[in-house]
Amino acid sequence: MASCAEELETVIRARFPLIYLFTFEEERSKECAVYVANKLSRSVNFWTRTQGFGDSSTRDPISAIDYVFKASPGIYVMFDPHPYFREPMFVRKLKDAYFALKKSKKNIVLVSSVLQIPLELEKYVKVIEQDLPGREDLEEVLGIFKDAYGDAYFLERGQEARLLSMARGLTVQEFEGVLSKVLVSNRRIDEKVFDELLKEKKEIIRKTGVLEYFDPEESLEDVGGLDLLKEWLAKRNRAFTEEARKFGLPEPKGVLLVGVQGCGKSLVAKAIARYWNLPLLKLDPGRLFSGVVGASEERARRALNLAESLAPAVLWIDEIEKGFSGIESSRYSDAGTASRVYGYIITWMQERKAPVFIVATANDVGMLPPELVRKGRFDEIFFVDLPSCEERKEIFRIHLKKRHRNPENFDIDYLAEITEGFSGAEIEQVIIDALYEAFYRGRALKTSDIAYAIEDTIPISQTMAERISSLRKWAKFRARPASSSYDF
Repeated sequence: MASCAEELETVIRARFPLIYLFTFEEERSKECAVYVANKLSRSVNFWTRTQGFGDSSTRDPISAIDYVFKASPGIYVMFDPHPYFREPMFVRKLKDAYFALKKSKKNIVLVSSVLQIPLELEKYVKVIEQDLPGREDLEEVLGIFKDAYGDAYFLERGQEARLLSMARGLTVQEFEGVLSKVLVSNRRIDEKVFDELLKEKKEIIRKTGVLEYFDPEESLEDVGGLDLLKEWLAKRNRAFTEEARKFGLPEPKGVLLVGVQGCGKSLVAKAIARYWNLPLLKLDPGRLFSGVVGASEERARRALNLAESLAPAVLWIDEIEKGFSGIESSRYSDAGTASRVYGYIITWMQERKAPVFIVATANDVGMLPPELVRKGRFDEIFFVDLPSCEERKEIFRIHLKKRHRNPENFDIDYLAEITEGFSGAEIEQVIIDALYEAFYRGRALKTSDIAYAIEDTIPISQTMAERISSLRKWAKFRARPASSSYDF
């Protein structure tokens, strides 16, 4: 609360008549306003659409502002004003209030969980964002529970530190809810609280509609080839530890995986999270865009704040070029929404403080905005090409084992030789097609079944030959090869 209170006190002292307090926690915003009012020896008054300023005649938002004009000096807090920004009279009334209250000791504080300010008011409103509760706030909540349920509290000091760390990103109410739920179901606060916290965060992630939470089953052993990329990742396996900080290392920012479709880029994103034992979130840029002006930027802000609350974590942005193609034209076709969202995300990628490792994948570099590939957004850009013969052997072994077959019973060398130009995804598919054939005929899978499936497949290297050639030319001087077998 301290940072919000300090900023609110400063802008009130500076006589900003209109203040917009962006927060998800109404109770904490009230505490902040009361704290500042007491410090400045001012009255504080709260307005809602249902209660007005304690008087039914002020329930209408325009009447409420008229009330402030006539009232004595003080802080006047209005909750949930954003639905009325669609009404020109309300917007005009707020602008009138800016000029009328500028030299007075009156301030209107608009409190909302939606940061959505009309264009007409952007130059007149001072925005303050109330951060989610910090460690001290969460410790205070935990202390209340410890005092109230001492006999049912079974967390040691180390576990308590882990609990407070995991609770980052929750509101006070959400944290209280988790503790209460564990007490009701378990009659004690013990190690089960960690599972409940994770469930709570997964629920919050689902509510965003933009992020997905994954429990990856894939490991780097499931990725065929890509030895240089694996080596790079291995060197950063302990990069998020306190030991690495003491050694003077910063947390890695992320990688951009550019390459041929079906060659394992998405698989690598999942495998990294499991290899480093970090939570995996997937961001779908296409879901960010909403028909309501201002809502897309708000969704992006909430999604990235939530990703930071789970840090250290891996944030996977699949086919990033599709989400941000046509940025320039958006400035004219959709009030610049896509351009603003894109600008917000790349700024966050450059300046974020929380250890969120980004794994972005792209198939078509021609659609990538140039700002995205400049230094600072990612630690490295890797090019993922079609697998070499040795890598295809490895991929065959991986997928045969995955389907409970012994690779030694198949002519892997022959299969790798006749699949030149095949992607990893195509190799997996020919094994599946061969399994269907063997199952249909009621016999064991044979090398010949896989060979027949290969004959019936036209690989991506033929259907997209020109695009792959162009991609290799781009990568030659702009990206690092993911495998030592590449020759381009």
